[in-house]
Amino acid sequence: MFYFFIDILGTIAFAISGVLVAMDKKLDAFGVFIIAFVTAVGGGTLRDLLIGIGPVGWLNAPLHLLIIVITVLLTIIFVKQLKYVRRSLFLFDSIGIGLYTMVGIEKGLAADLPPVMCIALGTITACFGGVLRDILCNEIPVIFRKEIYATVCILGGLVYFLLIQFPIQNTIAYSMAIVTIIIMRVLAVRFKISLPNIYRKEI
Repeated sequence: MFYFFIDILGTIAFAISGVLVAMDKKLDAFGVFIIAFVTAVGGGTLRDLLIGIGPVGWLNAPLHLLIIVITVLLTIIFVKQLKYVRRSLFLFDSIGIGLYTMVGIEKGLAADLPPVMCIALGTITACFGGVLRDILCNEIPVIFRKEIYATVCILGGLVYFLLIQFPIQNTIAYSMAIVTIIIMRVLAVRFKISLPNIYRKEI
């Protein structure tokens, strides 16, 4: 139930971020729903395809589709209450990657994958929905910009596998890893911490 709850929260967070980007691009109602849907399930769909789960998760869980629809409607209705759209997008995106990273890692563990593959799966789960969202909205995906994004997912996964080596409950390690990812993402943006750009200087 704990992992299911985390999965639902991740779906909501990413659906909201998708709505905010789509509304910022002035898409119609159908476009807003599609962007929210792709953002919420894109990473999980790729994850399930990679580990051979079929049908993919959301096809077996109508509740996820209902939650996305309700989230889209409520976000559209209360978007004016989200006073700073840019900040709101960043917040929900950060929460989403924290939650979905651990959902992906949990799926990897259930498939008996080694830790490094679990971390890779968690990073894909967290990032690919946002990649699709940005591509469909004609933006360079956040993961490919200077902003630290996938790196915090990897570090959060490492924190999780380090914590479970100690005699603590798995749910505590799971929760601490999620919080670590969110905090690292917020701090990286707040203090402008980024990976170096690799480019060729013009002669």
